[in-house]
Amino acid sequence: MVSMKDIARECGVSVATVSKALNNYNDIGTETRKKIQETAQRMEYFPNSSARALKTSRTYNLGVLFVDEANSGLTHDFFAHILESFKKTAEERGYDITFTSNSIASRKTTYLEHCRYRGVDGVVIACIDFYSDAVQELIRSSLPVVTIDHVFDNRISVMSDNVKGMKELTQFVYGKGHRKIAYIHGADSSVTRARLSSFYHTLFDLNVCVPEEYVSECAYRDVEMAERETERLLELKEPPTCIFYPDDTSCIGGLNVLRRHGLRIPEDISVCGYDGLQIASLLSPKLTTVWQDTTTIGRYAAEKLISLIENPKTTLIEHIIVPGRVVPGETVADINGKNGR
Repeated sequence: MVSMKDIARECGVSVATVSKALNNYNDIGTETRKKIQETAQRMEYFPNSSARALKTSRTYNLGVLFVDEANSGLTHDFFAHILESFKKTAEERGYDITFTSNSIASRKTTYLEHCRYRGVDGVVIACIDFYSDAVQELIRSSLPVVTIDHVFDNRISVMSDNVKGMKELTQFVYGKGHRKIAYIHGADSSVTRARLSSFYHTLFDLNVCVPEEYVSECAYRDVEMAERETERLLELKEPPTCIFYPDDTSCIGGLNVLRRHGLRIPEDISVCGYDGLQIASLLSPKLTTVWQDTTTIGRYAAEKLISLIENPKTTLIEHIIVPGRVVPGETVADINGKNGR
């Protein structure tokens, strides 16, 4: 392995000068710095991460803590897109990522212990039980933390604008003439509470009554639960004309049931998803949904976490809201002027 000493010998300079050149210090000449950097590239020099850690007290390694209730891991479409953006941004800044868990070589640990064992400089937390003791311990620690889709007063968070997203989706469906709107929402979380409150508030402002039986819970991305709740809605004396689902994936379960009942979409009944995943545009008809900006969410999460690590005294603790938009799709019928709907 090529060392800075080898480069210094090749260029006829000191090891200190090589170090300054490779770290872009300004107190050496431009020509000298250029010669050293070109020599390092030609000799295929790469800095040793352990040595860099000793010098900087940082490992340039970011932890990722993600455990959704379905244990779907990287098959979780929404988070996978966020993680890809997070990873790209981290790598551009010279950081690697490590997945954090609650075990080391089959031995149970806390998340904080695992972070310390792996030596991560900071950790991003998403899609987990934020109220668990293990997560609370991590939040209370001195380790830099950024959360996605959950707010703690003393931590930076990055959130999709769930309130505005649900408001605009509800207004869009209302504008198509729908008044019997059902909502199969996700399991309890800050995201669900924001969307549900926005749903009720928007319809209240529009003077639309929401029957209690029109609102029920379904785990996110759970196709089977979505099927059961859809069956229940269809059995009502006055079934809805439009059904909102927790996300695009669970909406597929609803579509399966509606088609088994011989219902045409959107001619006989309308549906909406949430997330704006690629699958929404591949379905026929194309799904009406709310697109969430996963690229920006992932990028902000990485940028803010790295800022906390590199500039802890000047980085503001803030809650960043990332806007999305309604994707009209083809699954909401315009029933304005129609009787009985």
